[in-house]
Amino acid sequence: MSGKIVKVSGPLVVAEGLADANMADVVRVGKERLIGEILTMTGDTASIQVYEETSGLGPGAEVVTTGSPLSVELGPGLLENIYDGIQRPLTEVRERYGSTIARGIDIPALNRTKKWDFVPAVAAGDKVTGGAIIGTVDETSAVQHKIMVPPGVSGVVQSIEAGSFTVEEPVCTVKTDDGSVKALTMMQKWPVRVSRPYLRKSVPTTPLCSGQRVIDTFFPIAKGGTAAVPGPFGSGKTVVQHQLAKWSDVDIVVYIGCGERGNEMTDVLMEFPELSDPRTGEPLMKRTVLIANTSDMPVAAREASIYTGITIAEYFRDMGYDVAVIADSTSRWAEALREMSGRLEEMPGEEGYPAYLASRLAQFYERAGVVECIGGDGRTGSLTAIGAVSPPGGDTSEPVSQATMRIVKVFWGLDASLAYARHFPAINWLTSYSLYLDTLKPWYDEVFGRDFLQNRERAMALLQEEAELQEIVKLVGQDALSAPDRLTLETAKMIREDFLQQNAFVDLDCYSSYGKQSGLLSLILTYNKLCRQALEKDETIVDALFSIEARERIGRAKMVPAEEYQAVYAEIAEEMAQQIAEIIEGGGGK
Repeated sequence: MSGKIVKVSGPLVVAEGLADANMADVVRVGKERLIGEILTMTGDTASIQVYEETSGLGPGAEVVTTGSPLSVELGPGLLENIYDGIQRPLTEVRERYGSTIARGIDIPALNRTKKWDFVPAVAAGDKVTGGAIIGTVDETSAVQHKIMVPPGVSGVVQSIEAGSFTVEEPVCTVKTDDGSVKALTMMQKWPVRVSRPYLRKSVPTTPLCSGQRVIDTFFPIAKGGTAAVPGPFGSGKTVVQHQLAKWSDVDIVVYIGCGERGNEMTDVLMEFPELSDPRTGEPLMKRTVLIANTSDMPVAAREASIYTGITIAEYFRDMGYDVAVIADSTSRWAEALREMSGRLEEMPGEEGYPAYLASRLAQFYERAGVVECIGGDGRTGSLTAIGAVSPPGGDTSEPVSQATMRIVKVFWGLDASLAYARHFPAINWLTSYSLYLDTLKPWYDEVFGRDFLQNRERAMALLQEEAELQEIVKLVGQDALSAPDRLTLETAKMIREDFLQQNAFVDLDCYSSYGKQSGLLSLILTYNKLCRQALEKDETIVDALFSIEARERIGRAKMVPAEEYQAVYAEIAEEMAQQIAEIIEGGGGK
């Protein structure tokens, strides 16, 4: 069905004569067949969001509807790929058209000629339902791709065979419950604005280990949880998200570059193939899908890129995998919503954003969670959603930050002053929070004992005390403080510099396991405890306690190799106790 353009306003096109079209249908606009999506319908007039540059379009140009909603192709070939916001494979675009993305390009997301080795997991005569795994494909050396029955299809397997197939060739035939015969391929299509089905969603109870000490120990996120990383320009949002993408203990990472700079996506493309996954030893790119919609790409396609990414993530979640979606940044996505809302002449909300901004953000984050997958085998998968927020001037009172904070359960507030002081990650320990601590407590207690969370509470209390003492220090100087208060400042400094601060460019420090984190924090707090006991006997020895050799060794302890840390930390603890005991015996600070 086709209509005619009557108005063009940037990425918004209004066309008449589309009476039989539906909202959310994909359309082709003009001679170049630009990709667009119907936003609203009034009679036979459709307002269309065009995902490509609209210069040159004018009234009278033809608009043809495809009759189907904006959908993604799901199947073998997603991993190691980089797509734009509407799932066009950018590597193939470059090979065919050069380094510039021409308008109207129509390339299938999945390679139609590559053959994949299919291994059946069911046999003829088996009963299958939507979501059931009928076979597997070794997509990369790190991930086994599970071929599933599309949701809504159920019946008895008539035939299935092993062999090499393209994503379009049938691998299985099913006699459905209504008596028809359906041929199944390795590829599915799914509309991006519709959540994929699951049996039930449960409370997240396992932490996501990112290898970043300030996150894992102080403000943890659960697998299946939601988190926001707000911060002003230059505070390290992208670097934090890169670290999460590199080292999180998930099976699949979907990284969405939404309206950010092209060089940041280039960093990911260049680094990930070279980085070794600490879990598998394989290159990180083997379990990564990249969605790139950078700041110089069409604004409207940013809106689609978020949904494209999370739908791909849900597909891998349905296989029973732990998946992380990292969106950088939801503020740029919200700006695309604001632009389209303005061109549609809708009533604006706060700061010009549409009134439905909060509900759209909630629709994105609510697709995260730990779910029992459909398919009848009881497998569970998780989808963790982490979004960066880029408030203008770092002002988190603006609408996108406030709406996000009402939805997510973890807030990693980045601080420009910490970033400029070269403190990485620049997550402010006084303004950040995690609401998953209560649900994760049983896991921590079982795996690490009760000391882990108790040590976290002690460390947080020391950092709070330090913030209060700094006000006094500004007025009267540090020398005017009592010996216990000076010890508080010294221990808090150790927590900040020796524990929370991490170097993303040093192999020994860019990733820290839970065991190493627990041991290092325990060392610092043991030093604090022993020194307090010593000061109760003699406060004049405070300077001598600060200068013991073991204190310096604690400062270097985070650089100890992972396989040696237990022995080294035990040795430091023994030395520390001995040296403090010697100072107490010597007395008088000698």
